Amino acid sequence: MSNKRQKLTIQEIEKKLSSIPGWIYANGKLHREYQFPDFVRAFGFMSSAALVAESMNHHPEWFNVWNKVVIDLNTHDASGLTELDFTLAQKMESLAALK
Repeated sequence: MSNKRQKLTIQEIEKKLSSIPGWIYANGKLHREYQFPDFVRAFGFMSSAALVAESMNHHPEWFNVWNKVVIDLNTHDASGLTELDFTLAQKMESLAALK
């Protein structure tokens, strides 16, 4: 797809999920829960991910308590998942591996 903000079909979503283990499709969003050794590492991950998200102009819905970070991704203006969601998820996976 050339338009990164074009809504993906359920078939496209299911195919792309295999490229990001740990992420699931739930309630119309990409969903993932990370657990880190402590709060500092969880917050460090969120800080790094925030910089990536801002550079993409694509921002997550997320929640943090101590060592846990819960993330939901979708593209609001497309009313569903797009390439941007999968790209951000992949970048978050790379960042989480560093923490």
